[in-house]
Amino acid sequence: MDESLFHLAEETGHALKARGWTLATAESCTGGWVGESVTAVAGSSSWYDRGFITYTNASKQEMLGVQAETLENTGAVSEATVCEMAAGTLLHSQADISLAISGIAGPGGGSPDKPVGTVCFAWAVRNGPLKSERCVFAGDRFSVRHQAVAHALQGVLALLQL
Repeated sequence: MDESLFHLAEETGHALKARGWTLATAESCTGGWVGESVTAVAGSSSWYDRGFITYTNASKQEMLGVQAETLENTGAVSEATVCEMAAGTLLHSQADISLAISGIAGPGGGSPDKPVGTVCFAWAVRNGPLKSERCVFAGDRFSVRHQAVAHALQGVLALLQL
């Protein structure tokens, strides 16, 4: 386990526990790495509810309720899609806060509009704010995915500080 991600997951857990909240995740390009990071922390069952790995468009639709029109109009790697993923994660869990990730980790799959390294994020609070963001990370597939996991957890921490 990467030490920096472990400490970030641990900090996220402390912040969630302090509020009495739980987290649920929806991951595409990170393939469950956020879930793996948070469950490496002892006691995470008190603040981590569940994770969805929705790598295909069909799984995003079936498991999280992402609309076909959203996927057709904006693609899987878009803020619109991750917002629907984050909302669907709350709908299909007991969590108080969710995060969603979809991106192009590479080495292929990029385009001029969405180069390799493009990752979209959304964070949603039950009966509260929904925030989304698009980032472009540099590096190889491992590096893009690693940066995405860290950014996703940092986004949870930022929402918990509101």
